[in-house]
Amino acid sequence: MIEKTATVHWEGPGKKGQGQISTETGALQAYPYGFASRFEDDRKGTNPEEILGAAHAACFAMAFSFACDKAGFATATVDTQAQVRLVPQGEGFGIDRIALTLKASVPGLDEAQFQALALAAKHNCPLSKALASVPEITLQATLLPGSATAKP
Repeated sequence: MIEKTATVHWEGPGKKGQGQISTETGALQAYPYGFASRFEDDRKGTNPEEILGAAHAACFAMAFSFACDKAGFATATVDTQAQVRLVPQGEGFGIDRIALTLKASVPGLDEAQFQALALAAKHNCPLSKALASVPEITLQATLLPGSATAKP
């Protein structure tokens, strides 16, 4: 069993308050977040949706690379983006969509195999499983030119 820890310290009321996010590894150490970095255009801090997207993209990229390894293909590059959409819902907010975009170079892999492995990775990624309550998780996967080998 593996457990990872993140902590948050918050001071002040809702819109005027400020939080600090820290992770066990120190990758984030008292990193700021608040109303402005979540709902406005303040780029001085982060927000929960951005962190969730980063976690999902990272998990999916690793799941895809491992799926390729298992199928006998070594990934050269894997670039993943996750867009997390926060929308008003009742009295609060909810996440109604996560759009994953994958661009990868995998020598020897053809388009059909690539799409199958990408879809399997989306379903098997632990973060995708944990986020199963999100109504829509999409995937756009692009196999970069030069990945597949020409057949004789």
